[in-house]
Amino acid sequence: MSMMPMRNWLFPLTVVLCTAVTGQAAEPPFAVLNGQDDCNNPAAFELNLRYRTETAEDSGRFHTLTRSTCWAPEKTAVIVCDVWDTHTSPKAAARVVEMAPRINRLLTKVRNRGGTIIHAPSGCMEFYADHPARQHAINTPKSENLPKDITSWCYQIPPEEQGEYPLDQKDGLNGDDPELKKKFLADLEAKGRNPGRPWIRQIDTLTIEDEDYISDKGDEVWSILEQKGIHNVMLVGVHTNMCVLGRPFGLRQMSQNGKRVVLCRDLTDTIYDPSKSPFVNHFTGTDLIVAHIEKWVAPTVTSDQFLGGRPFRFTEDKRPRLVVVMGEQEYRTNETLPKFVMEQLGKDYAFELVHANETDRDDMPGLEALEHADAVLVSVRRRALPTKQLARIREFIESGKPVIGIRTASHAFALRNAEPGEGHAVWPEFDREILGGNYTNHYGNGPRVEISIPAGAEDHPILDGVDVTKIQGFGSLYKVSPLASSATPLLLGQIPDQEPEPVAWVNETKHGGRVFYTALGHIQDFDQPAFNTFFKNGIDWALGR
Repeated sequence: MSMMPMRNWLFPLTVVLCTAVTGQAAEPPFAVLNGQDDCNNPAAFELNLRYRTETAEDSGRFHTLTRSTCWAPEKTAVIVCDVWDTHTSPKAAARVVEMAPRINRLLTKVRNRGGTIIHAPSGCMEFYADHPARQHAINTPKSENLPKDITSWCYQIPPEEQGEYPLDQKDGLNGDDPELKKKFLADLEAKGRNPGRPWIRQIDTLTIEDEDYISDKGDEVWSILEQKGIHNVMLVGVHTNMCVLGRPFGLRQMSQNGKRVVLCRDLTDTIYDPSKSPFVNHFTGTDLIVAHIEKWVAPTVTSDQFLGGRPFRFTEDKRPRLVVVMGEQEYRTNETLPKFVMEQLGKDYAFELVHANETDRDDMPGLEALEHADAVLVSVRRRALPTKQLARIREFIESGKPVIGIRTASHAFALRNAEPGEGHAVWPEFDREILGGNYTNHYGNGPRVEISIPAGAEDHPILDGVDVTKIQGFGSLYKVSPLASSATPLLLGQIPDQEPEPVAWVNETKHGGRVFYTALGHIQDFDQPAFNTFFKNGIDWALGR
């Protein structure tokens, strides 16, 4: 668990660049993506590294990709960052207590396979002065190739200059209730702890064996790695946005100095107050920091890749997971939907954004995110996806999970007067079979679409708190009548001299999944607060919230 020096709490307003070779390739220059695998070693750890690359130069949008690798245990170390026995934040302390048993299982697994464990509870070396693992670190000969500034905090490395730091952490607060925190710190003081710096050791849930190392010094940690010929380094512990990134043994220093470093993203936590920008759930704040790391600093893995089962998840993290799939250019939902989910869903949902390939329209990298999703939001227009990618979408929907569709989702996987290329597939029945629609065409652009509620739909929960008189359709009116018999219209749209058409409805698939669809979704539609409320209500309803 970690408290960063005050100037790092001011990040990114006050930035100290670490020394490193500048210049950034189109692909992340992470050593771990380019180094030699050890897949011929039968004892090797088989890992899937997750990282992010821009969809196009300066697009500000990213593909989330994975790459398989194998790590030989004897070339692998786990650094346990600042998992202290307590903290100034009661919420942070409680989350470490919950996470620590899983960390210990991971350390045991890596140690038993021949890996190296380095415990790094910063500021606690006095407690461990006589421990064999501390002496083990002290007695390691200093490396002859110590990187410049390896003993210093690292506040930013050059690749990060291309991105925008995602969290306001200037005050270092963590969303604690003020009265509970006051009592928490008073109790610590009564026990003889300094309430401003109450930790004295690593939490005792983590076993420290004599063969391990204990150090909070960058030069010592680097020397241990070099002496043992360790190229592969994994960071676990806290806090992601502070010490895990910035310590002399942290992700930034390891990455810029050429180690094949990764973050174990499910065994970490952030110091973040949800009342600060970007005003999202605490755990969404952690997700945003992880995404920042995957773009500019290092790939990530999860503990289940070592231990089996599923990744660790805090009991307080009850957010449903929404995957937003975007592949259309007409209505710029690759701009509106990321903004919408951050502002409207960030307090309640975990979300992953999947963008189409900008040089190959029939490719959608990153659909692996559906594996752990609770719902999918589709904004795609006339794409013939690779067979495996479309099969992944089909499998998700056929599992009975919710589907949300917007605008061109009605013809997401249907081509017009064309056949899919070799190795690609279409799903022209998606509209009728899944969404419950019947898209055939649209009226011409120009007339504003007047919105009304059909008789009998007034009391539907999706319309709760929605002033429909404040919604107008800015895009062309879709021809979708008649809907499937299983669908229930919620909004009608009308233009002069034409019969009304449904522009929003709900449905249930034959697989049992709830569906919410709206033919609204023009870029200007998102400028209407009433539409944003309606759309959020639809997503909530689809997930049974």
